[in-house]
Amino acid sequence: MTTRSVILGTGSALPRRCVSNAELAETVDTTDAWIVERTGIRFRYIAGEGETTATLATDAARRALAAAGIAADAVDLIVLATATPDQTFPATATKVQAALGIDDCVAFDVQAVCSGFLYALSVADSMIRTGAARTALVIGAETFSRILDWEDRATCVLFGDGAGAIVLGAEQGSDRGILATRLHADGRHNQLLYVDGGPSTTETVGKVRMRGREVFRHAVVNLAAVMNEVLEQAGVSADAIDWLVPHQANARILDATARKLGLPPEKVVMTVDRHANTSAASVPLALDAAVADGRIRRGDLVVLEAMGGGFTWGASILRY
Repeated sequence: MTTRSVILGTGSALPRRCVSNAELAETVDTTDAWIVERTGIRFRYIAGEGETTATLATDAARRALAAAGIAADAVDLIVLATATPDQTFPATATKVQAALGIDDCVAFDVQAVCSGFLYALSVADSMIRTGAARTALVIGAETFSRILDWEDRATCVLFGDGAGAIVLGAEQGSDRGILATRLHADGRHNQLLYVDGGPSTTETVGKVRMRGREVFRHAVVNLAAVMNEVLEQAGVSADAIDWLVPHQANARILDATARKLGLPPEKVVMTVDRHANTSAASVPLALDAAVADGRIRRGDLVVLEAMGGGFTWGASILRY
């Protein structure tokens, strides 16, 4: 009998401080109208003192566990996607493990930037399918504000901080769960979206650098292609999709991708206006928002997709 990874609960967490475009314009050469027209972003949350990737991830994990009705000690796998870990090592996932009071489980980080949650989901799904795990926490968490150049208006207006989490459980013979996932990477495009630092190069953390126009062009093409791939793999037509939960990078990318797939706007979950681009946290944050407000219901067919620096990109289709 086939074992599937089923989403048992979702959760999310945001920093205390919400920053509007108007507030940002007080210190950055920009305007609310400029940001909204080009990105659709109106607000973002910025981590303050005592708020880190690990603390946000832990809060999101606790909420996902509560929604699933599962105790933390039932978790035997934690996969945390982040490009902004608390430390170079150990893995931020182990800090979450300790904070949750879990004495022993597999815990590690995955780094694929904005596609990180899709990569982490695929890893956890594979381990559940093979029997290496039964109950997994899959988390996307970022504090991107800590690696932004606040004098570069081309990047600093785009990003925010936050975390999203899901609990995956093994179920046999279920018609729900993850149906198919497709992942890609192409390192030839490193210089289009990257951080200009690292332990083995500059011995510094570095700052985000991006060539936005080129990223936009690749994103629309790659995301439409990978979603067609995952639909074909699952044997599902685009018109059967109930919800598309995309990476929340830019409203124009979301609109263009939906048009390429022939999906109406009302089937696309959009939170970029409230959260900005939270990198690996983006997809699980949007998923939790749509579950919490009742849009996504049990039995709905949902597609998740993301693209990030590297380039990395991917999509997953699941029956919620």
